[in-house]
Amino acid sequence: MCGIVGIVSTEPVNQQVYDSLLLLQHRGQDSTGIATADGSTFHISKAKGQVRESFRTRDMRTLLGTMGLGHVRYVTRGDAANEQEAQPFYVNAPYGIILVHNGNLTNTRELSAALFNIDRRHVNSTSDTEMLLNVLATELQAQIPSPELDPDQVFAAVSQVHRRVEGSYAAIAMIAGHGLLAFRDPFGIRPLILGRRTADTGKDEWIVASESLVLEAGGYEVVRDVAPGEAVFITMGGELFSRQCAVDPRLVPCSFEYVYLARPDSIMNGISVYEARLRLGNRLADTVARHTPLGDIDVVMPIPDSSRPAAMQVAQKLGIEYREGFYKNRYVGRTFIMPGQAERKKSVRQKLNAMSSEFRGKNILIVDDSIVRGTTSKQIVEMARAAGANKVTFSSAAPPVRYPHVYGINMPSRSELIASGRKIPEIGRELGADHMIYQEVADMKDAIIEGSSVTELEMSCFTGEYVTGTVTPEYLEWVERTQLS
Repeated sequence: MCGIVGIVSTEPVNQQVYDSLLLLQHRGQDSTGIATADGSTFHISKAKGQVRESFRTRDMRTLLGTMGLGHVRYVTRGDAANEQEAQPFYVNAPYGIILVHNGNLTNTRELSAALFNIDRRHVNSTSDTEMLLNVLATELQAQIPSPELDPDQVFAAVSQVHRRVEGSYAAIAMIAGHGLLAFRDPFGIRPLILGRRTADTGKDEWIVASESLVLEAGGYEVVRDVAPGEAVFITMGGELFSRQCAVDPRLVPCSFEYVYLARPDSIMNGISVYEARLRLGNRLADTVARHTPLGDIDVVMPIPDSSRPAAMQVAQKLGIEYREGFYKNRYVGRTFIMPGQAERKKSVRQKLNAMSSEFRGKNILIVDDSIVRGTTSKQIVEMARAAGANKVTFSSAAPPVRYPHVYGINMPSRSELIASGRKIPEIGRELGADHMIYQEVADMKDAIIEGSSVTELEMSCFTGEYVTGTVTPEYLEWVERTQLS
């Protein structure tokens, strides 16, 4: 669930990329990187940690040029502690290509063998992003009959990438001396949005990013989402070309973007994240009403911040008082995307504090956006009881996460998922709650897509059905073994 951005401007682009990454920081906190192009020369700066702590004035001064891209990393594959695996990645032929990627490839074993034995390319990390870059470079090299490069050759290369690569990928690449390329997997699992603004010179400036809020904050007009399977190529002079490069594209965006990952002020695939979360609250309220005796709940409380819209709607629809009982320390990052279980456990107590005056003697309905490992949820129930709650009903605006997620979210092992192999009452007992309520899968889907042209969602972590059709039980076992080894 990394965050990516690419910009073609008429003025120095380093500050624009930096500002964009600040807005995408919620999508990854492990590492960050910026690359710019000054003519045919690339400049790169990347480091572990968050954006504000990774780039100094001396770094920004070296990032010259009017075209650039950036990345914030949330580790789903590779080593979180290895700075060399931070994006962007670079390959020197053809021309020189730099690439950033949001998503997760699911045929890396086959790609690794083919890159080494057939393409004669060396991959120096365990990152699937470096594999994607080398596949693109190989296919682009095969399309070039002369030193010149035109959009047709770029799009033909992306078409071959789609044939070779499986999984989820929204990618942005710079080709030295030529332009910026952005493309999205044939299912559109991970988001990618195109924007435009007019410079003082009258020329078009372009941006592609993971979320629309980046475009709006930079003064860009949202043009549209990059379509599933589509590639967009923007020359260094600001001329845009686009083409559908997949044989049979389908829009099947990741449901978890709307449940948790994206910022509420973003719109992706024509769906407002905030309004989707309100609708999730409305649907959850109906389920709570069916399973909870009237008068058994005194107050509704959210786990700030991503569950707040759903909790407000639950309270409003049920006619129950809404209260903010947990105070959030905003200087601690999102616990779900922190590397390592020990780090998550430590950070929960640092991030949240329960105010006793809101809990003492009351029957509390806690609303969270989702429950993955249960680490945070269990500690929150303990905090509520310690603050004096009489009864604690815990609810999730998303269904039980029972299956690994292999498309760019770090849920690789069933053993880590609290809902795997457990019935809902058993999950409640494991968390220490008096009562446990989950959103239904059908309700979640209907709430997210309501009023949009989207008809399908990628919901594999809830249903066990993998949209690419190539994720087998053997593959899932291999992923678990490699993650636990």
